[in-house]
Amino acid sequence: MIEEPFATGNSIIHRIDPRFRVAAAVFYSFTIALCYEFESLIAALAVSIICIFLSDIGLKNVFKRLAIVNIFILLFWIVLPLTFKGNSVYSLGPVNIYMAGIIFAAKITIKSNAILLALISFIATMTFATLGHTLSKFKLPEKFVFLLMITYRYIFVIQQEYQKIIRSIKIRGFIPKTNLHTYKTFAYVIGMLLIKASERADRVYNAMRCRGFKGKYYSLSSFQADAKSWVFLTTIFGLTAGIIVMEVFGFAM
Repeated sequence: MIEEPFATGNSIIHRIDPRFRVAAAVFYSFTIALCYEFESLIAALAVSIICIFLSDIGLKNVFKRLAIVNIFILLFWIVLPLTFKGNSVYSLGPVNIYMAGIIFAAKITIKSNAILLALISFIATMTFATLGHTLSKFKLPEKFVFLLMITYRYIFVIQQEYQKIIRSIKIRGFIPKTNLHTYKTFAYVIGMLLIKASERADRVYNAMRCRGFKGKYYSLSSFQADAKSWVFLTTIFGLTAGIIVMEVFGFAM
């Protein structure tokens, strides 16, 4: 089942032209990714949090997505303080904890969360179909847009097929263990999943040909560049420029 929990709403962000949101998200995210100073990163995180509140989406779902990302970021907090050489702040026998590693892990954490919050606010507040139509408006190759849309749509279908296969083998009494029978069973599951995916692809292709598909992506939604969209884009670009100034010249400027 395709879930788009943030796509529905009537907030300020939802009413912005999707083309402007995508342009703002790309420029803003790349800028944050290239920043290194704490001042600019904290400012970017503050801007992203404000955008989340302006988008008026459920904070519970936002925190869930942040939690998933920060679980992986936790690995940086485990590895970097032990391996990023610099001044040691604590020693436990042969193990040293370095301040440079702690600082680097903190910057990665702030940067990742700022980018994720911005993408949730700007991109996740539109349906994936709208995103595909927006990308086509930016003159991306039609085949790329179409492949992206099909992949997003049918990855959930393949997931459902996988769940059906797993349920069927569990009904037959299969219990996964660390033995050769378990490995062979999962190999059969993967093989069956590939066969079902190939058969599904053939059926989808034939169905689309019957409906006159010629490789062109169409959408029923239309975009309109109104005044609030221009104000939004100008504001984001202005804030991003301010972050760049802070990164280059420091907070004192």
